[in-house]
Amino acid sequence: MQFENILIVEDQDVANLSLRITLESLQLPRPLHSYHIDHAIALLTKAITDKRPFDLLITDLYFEDERTAKQLPDGMQLIRKAKELQPWLKILVFSAESKVMVIRRLYDELGIDGYVRKARGDAKELKDALEQFSLNRRFYPREYRSLGTQENQHQFTEHDKAIVRLLNEGYTQQEIADWLELNNMPPYGLSSVEKRLKFMRTAMSFSKNQQLIGFCKDLGLI
Repeated sequence: MQFENILIVEDQDVANLSLRITLESLQLPRPLHSYHIDHAIALLTKAITDKRPFDLLITDLYFEDERTAKQLPDGMQLIRKAKELQPWLKILVFSAESKVMVIRRLYDELGIDGYVRKARGDAKELKDALEQFSLNRRFYPREYRSLGTQENQHQFTEHDKAIVRLLNEGYTQQEIADWLELNNMPPYGLSSVEKRLKFMRTAMSFSKNQQLIGFCKDLGLI
């Protein structure tokens, strides 16, 4: 792999150790570590000034505020600044976050190159991600790839989203049919609502409406 200057930004010692062991197993150079966002930004800036810029940034998404002991999403701030300083910098997020809509935002809005969730088997995922980076490819976590495949199995219309949203809000299927008629969104009979829900569940291989609701929430559709 071509990475020579690596910066890890992580405030948990266990995660730092896991990352170091993984990098060593791939025979990559010893990384520089930072526990704080401001310090990490200073290191990125100095590396550019010294003409020895980092070529890989591995960062968590949430960092503990020492004053409040709350986990804050400061990793997003770091990613934005890193991309401003080095648009070509490879960025890997290593975090416990599992919400698909948050992960999607990291790719679509912040332009990260890969995401690995802190969980069982994350060492292999880290290796796979870095191998994809070395081939100049993006890396997507298993859960994201799986949900992306499911999403492509059915293209949700505004009519579909309205039905699932109202179901999530506690409307009965008859009340959903009435709402659709009131808002001129045909087809809106009770039978049509029942059939559409069954069609969506079948397309997504779900057996219950709650699974459909949860899926749509994860993707930010409702």
